[in-house]
Amino acid sequence: MPIDPRAATLLIAGVATACVILRPVRVPEFVWALVGAALLVVCGLLPWREALAAAGKGADVYCFLVGMMLLSELGRREGLFDWLAGIAARHAQGSGDRLFLWIYGAGTLVTVFMSNDATAVVLTPAVYAATRQAGVKPLPYLFACALVANAASFVLPISNPANLVVFGDQLPALWPWLRRFLLPSVAAIVATFLVLRWLFRAELAGPAEAPANPPTLSRTGRLAAAAVAVMAAVLLVASARDLDLGLPALVASLAAAGAILLARREGPVALLRGVSWGVLPLVAGLFVLVEGVQRSGLLEVVAQALKALAVQSPQVAVWVAGLFAAFGCNLFNNLPAGLAAGTIAQLADASAPVRSAIAIGIDLGPNLSVTGSLATLLWLVAIRREGEDVGAWQFLRVGMVAMPVALLCALAALAI
Repeated sequence: MPIDPRAATLLIAGVATACVILRPVRVPEFVWALVGAALLVVCGLLPWREALAAAGKGADVYCFLVGMMLLSELGRREGLFDWLAGIAARHAQGSGDRLFLWIYGAGTLVTVFMSNDATAVVLTPAVYAATRQAGVKPLPYLFACALVANAASFVLPISNPANLVVFGDQLPALWPWLRRFLLPSVAAIVATFLVLRWLFRAELAGPAEAPANPPTLSRTGRLAAAAVAVMAAVLLVASARDLDLGLPALVASLAAAGAILLARREGPVALLRGVSWGVLPLVAGLFVLVEGVQRSGLLEVVAQALKALAVQSPQVAVWVAGLFAAFGCNLFNNLPAGLAAGTIAQLADASAPVRSAIAIGIDLGPNLSVTGSLATLLWLVAIRREGEDVGAWQFLRVGMVAMPVALLCALAALAI
């Protein structure tokens, strides 16, 4: 009995995505994405030229990711994130509540200007060290890093690589972006903070010790801080001029790396080893998998349903798109979900409010579960390295309160 090509495509894409999320036998995520993409080609379900073209669609995303990963690694090596966490601990003035507020604020800044992955990967270990020095239970502060990494990830286009994936070549310029997303972002950030503060009220009630030797920035650490400021300025200018963000991010990070390595009189090998290069083939493989799913016709069916709903009731379409994107990314992870959602929005010729609701859902939805986003998975790896662990149910108990509240607030703010 012959196998239906559509069913085979969906089966391969579904299994590959599940393996990316679950990492069976501890094989890296990118391997499963590439295996799934290769199977689509080998089985004749996707022509190899179309597979290459699909992978090539992510060129701007790859450049952006490399630029941000290089800058994040520079900041980590130069103690920039330890310094930020130290500032938070110093200004807590002996209060666990104030320490939580300052760490949440630091996470917001890092997410907005350096992307959510930077908060998850490099700020989290610094926060853990700061909480140990302060003599407080680290878990509430670690949760702050995880959830603000997603809650603040649509303040700017540069705050989350998923923004580039969802909008593609229709990414709004800076000022239109701010008009759409600033109020929903503030609503999500504040709502997430208030929920976390309430859920962990008992743990945050105790005192926090001031650090005996707060970290300081070296000369190259100050260079790294300046590089972050320059990178943010470059990307904001590029966004304001409606330019692609990938190449400016890559050029700015290479210039910063060159200046710091020259000042330290070091070669680039150690810096390059600290970058998670596996993210690039992971994203490329996901682009190919989504192309295969689109070729199967499934995304077209969903797009037509969304288009019909938008004609019948535009406001309902906004809420449905945001809710489905938010919960869907916890089933498929926000990168493949974002790719699929962006394709659906394009096929449906979705309006700006519907696209905006999809972006909010893809960025904020991962706060429900540990499988929701790459940033959350990286956060889980980071805390395990420090001897902490958060199970799926433990994260869900927090996320099932924090995410829906923040999502509803953000979507309501979008409608204003």
